[in-house]
Amino acid sequence: MKIKELVSQLNVFAPLNYAEDFDNVGLIVGDPNNEIKGVLVSLDTTEDVVDESINKGCNVILGFHPIIFSGIKKLNPSNYVNRAVIKAIKNDIAIYAIHTALDNAYHGVNDIICDKLGLKNKAILMPQTQTIKKLTTYVPKANANDLREKLFEIGAGNIGNYSHCSFNIEGKGSFKGNENSNPVVGQRGQTHYEDEVQINITFARHLEGNILKQLFEHHPYEEVAYEIETLENRNQHIGLGMTGSFEKPLSENAFFERLKETFGTPTLRHSKKLNKPIQKVAVLGGSGASAISSAIKAKADVYVTADLKYHDFFKAENNILLVDIGHYESEQFTKDYLYSFINENFTNFAVVLSNLNTNPVQYY
Repeated sequence: MKIKELVSQLNVFAPLNYAEDFDNVGLIVGDPNNEIKGVLVSLDTTEDVVDESINKGCNVILGFHPIIFSGIKKLNPSNYVNRAVIKAIKNDIAIYAIHTALDNAYHGVNDIICDKLGLKNKAILMPQTQTIKKLTTYVPKANANDLREKLFEIGAGNIGNYSHCSFNIEGKGSFKGNENSNPVVGQRGQTHYEDEVQINITFARHLEGNILKQLFEHHPYEEVAYEIETLENRNQHIGLGMTGSFEKPLSENAFFERLKETFGTPTLRHSKKLNKPIQKVAVLGGSGASAISSAIKAKADVYVTADLKYHDFFKAENNILLVDIGHYESEQFTKDYLYSFINENFTNFAVVLSNLNTNPVQYY
């Protein structure tokens, strides 16, 4: 199996289209046409992880964080990023980073945190916009049902918790083919009127190429008239962060103990306690200061994230309890999840879970 086939499936699992603009995701190092010998799954791609990949016979590293985040102007062994990249290239090892593509996936990082905490009634905290598109096309009435079903088959017509959604208007279409035309109905050089259906159907932005391919393959006309527009609807299944609720509220101290036990962190940084029960929880794995206001708007009792600065804690303003559990701690279960996905869906190469703790933060 070639690396590009794995990349294609990963892009279905966590589409790169929905990664944040600042991020660097996808195949960062390596030739997509190389055959896969083995895949090492890790949270980070440090030089030690590259060594582990070499020792375990893996020529692909599936990492959560990108090793190259900003541009490299000189490729010499002057820092940990360059050393890891140079070693990977020398040993023909590919590096793929999934990062905020998985952060923004409904089943991704934040869903994992919610499950670990035992939260129910989950919802995206910061839904993305401009990720839903609409196709409008015109098809003979006799072919409308077949074309609709072909589009439904590849994921068109999904809105939130609903599938097979479309809006259809019957009308009369007209056309006249020139001497080079080959009309399916009607005669060349004569104006023809056909009973048609205008099909309006939504689809996820990353599916546009597949949607158009399916449209052209199954539309009966020689020339296909269609329109595509971007909708402003917020996407309930794509976005950063997540909220969820406990079936029974916990005290603040009991919640703190659950966090420490679940994420294995020896210490928690938090804003002033509010002496209120904790039931609705907002979470965002990794650096999450930007979502504090969203957590407050969501009426969460507590917001769990990482990398909060001194002044970020002032933003609680007695409206919410802010808790910083640590960057690594918030994302540590991601590599297990990625390992399970690869192991369950691919059987023609070895999958290895990195046993290295790449957390650069130590506690005394």
